[in-house]
Amino acid sequence: MPTPRENFLRLVNNDNPRWLGDPFNCFNIPAGSGPPYILDATAHAHGRTTKGGVDVPDAWGVIWDWPDDQPGPTPNNHGDKKVVKDITRWREFFDFPSLDNLDWTDTHKIADSVDRENKLVMAQSPRGMFEFSHALMGFEDALENFLLEPDDMYEMLSAYTDWKIKAAGLCIDNLKPDIITNFDDWGSKTQLFLPPRVWREILKPLYERFFGYIKSRGVITMNHCDCHAEDICVDMVEAGLDVWQGVTPENNFPAIVEKTEGKLLLFGGLDMPSIDYPGVTEEAIRAHIREALDKYAPTKRYLPIFSSWLPIFPGVKEIACDEMDKYGAVVAERVFG
Repeated sequence: MPTPRENFLRLVNNDNPRWLGDPFNCFNIPAGSGPPYILDATAHAHGRTTKGGVDVPDAWGVIWDWPDDQPGPTPNNHGDKKVVKDITRWREFFDFPSLDNLDWTDTHKIADSVDRENKLVMAQSPRGMFEFSHALMGFEDALENFLLEPDDMYEMLSAYTDWKIKAAGLCIDNLKPDIITNFDDWGSKTQLFLPPRVWREILKPLYERFFGYIKSRGVITMNHCDCHAEDICVDMVEAGLDVWQGVTPENNFPAIVEKTEGKLLLFGGLDMPSIDYPGVTEEAIRAHIREALDKYAPTKRYLPIFSSWLPIFPGVKEIACDEMDKYGAVVAERVFG
């Protein structure tokens, strides 16, 4: 039986994987219960509030709120709090945070502690190009500017892509990760936020550069996108994406595998509202895991994980991961032999 590291690489490369189970076993696990990636020094260069913070500016000038009763931070970017008030003058509103002289001490310790024979080191590249745009100016302005001022939006996001490439290079130089995960939600439960044509004209070239650079350094590319995005699945592959993390059940898994010729690992498949709520029963969680494995594993390009990386409510992760291991072994024997 291959190690968790080897088997995940087999899944990515579509090369005779032998195991389906708790995916957290494949990666480095930082302290605490967070997602299995290292938030490296370049990620900290963004600056962001922690839980309980209100009206906290990040390095770009975006104001973030994270009340104690919410699962994550949200930007407060309405009215005067917008950073970019006129996309045609975007250079006047923010500076790119310096990536020089960052302190890598803590992340070196995490990376150095990983059993690299059995585990993969995954680092995070936060705030993808689309999320960066609407953090700076609000969602409505961002959508309007993609349609009405595409040249200026492309110019701003191209400069940001250069910054992200430099950050990714520093991450690779310092941590030697196996995988870098980008975070960019491109749609809702039912459709893309941007028309596919606009996504292809503005975002795809940027990701070709970004993912292309990461792959040129021998690192696997992963993007978190827990939404409906199958309309651009072929474009994801053409842009250099290896793993789509967060694939929701609203997407047609067999159709994606066929369209992409099996070149994209689908990492997700769990419908969080079905299992992540107060009072959910253990049987409901286990039944949902079994249903997802039965439905998607026959594509041979699937590994289950929470679409949102982690559930909100206590106990869900532990039960679900236990069922992934137990029933995943049964399904792997059936699918892979």
